[in-house]
Amino acid sequence: MQIANKIISNDTPPYIIAEIGHNHSGNLHTCMEMFRVAKQCGADAVKLQKRDNKNLFTKAFYNKPYENENSFGKTYGEHREALEFGLMEYTALKEYAKKIDITFFATAFDISSADFLYNLDMPAFKIASADLLNYPLIKHISQYKKPIILSTGGASEYDIKRTYNYLKTLDMEFALLHCIASYPNKSEQLNLSCIKKMIQDMPDISIGYSNHHPAVYPNFIAYAFGAQIIEVHFTLNRASKGTDHAFSLEPKALETLCSDLQSIHRAIGHGTKEILLEEKAALQKMGKSIWPARTIAKGEKLTEENIALKTPMYGGLSPDKYMDILNKTAIYNLSTQFPLQENDVE
Repeated sequence: MQIANKIISNDTPPYIIAEIGHNHSGNLHTCMEMFRVAKQCGADAVKLQKRDNKNLFTKAFYNKPYENENSFGKTYGEHREALEFGLMEYTALKEYAKKIDITFFATAFDISSADFLYNLDMPAFKIASADLLNYPLIKHISQYKKPIILSTGGASEYDIKRTYNYLKTLDMEFALLHCIASYPNKSEQLNLSCIKKMIQDMPDISIGYSNHHPAVYPNFIAYAFGAQIIEVHFTLNRASKGTDHAFSLEPKALETLCSDLQSIHRAIGHGTKEILLEEKAALQKMGKSIWPARTIAKGEKLTEENIALKTPMYGGLSPDKYMDILNKTAIYNLSTQFPLQENDVE
């Protein structure tokens, strides 16, 4: 799978998405700063969420009172509108993302928002867990022929496989992310072993992990289990106003995540055992050679009493030859000053 200029596979480092969502609090300059910091931390992409609020929500839900400590409006509709970016903000953010060289895309929650993002030439589309079975939305987005990433929170294996099979008929690149749709996740809810099962059941696509846990460690486990994409919520300050900040990673945690996942990728390596140059010096120092334990006369047999294994290993016979030379006859007088060589014995 490829998003913009990044290949996503088992052979490449994990693709890290900093999910900003609405943690920008409706402020364009705050969002730009979050883009900059996410890039500095090492994220591959930043992501927002796009909704056509008035058409997406029922009138009753849109006008429902929503007055609490995290509210940006008196009704849920007002709250959502206060956090929603329009064409001016998205255009500015697209230009800024290009300037700092970070990939920018968004979750489309409805067809109108999908068209909005397509007209901005977004390089990929995210589909939220709640829309995993929203085939009209999936089909509509598939027409753009851009990569799709879908989260699978709140879905059964049967639901996931149904959507996988449906997407296969659309002949396009897509990835599925293991996800738990609780906010925040508890450790006992994570069920990260599902990633291995998803890879086993759907080996021909990229499988990833969308995290709603406030700690960094679940992402390392997910990558060890084979996740090629890691999506984490990101904030500049967990104490900020809003529902997502509490389970989002702050800059230092995101930087640690990005840096450590790069190191883990390098540490996993290519899987073929080989002898490194750096290992040879250590093995020479700590390894052993076969030496005469005392002076051995020409014609004398080598026994467990007159040969020994000694450190360091400098050009003598290695211990795996020990049984081969027992009871062989010395061709020369052998001194304790030199390790045994193959041509020392009959």
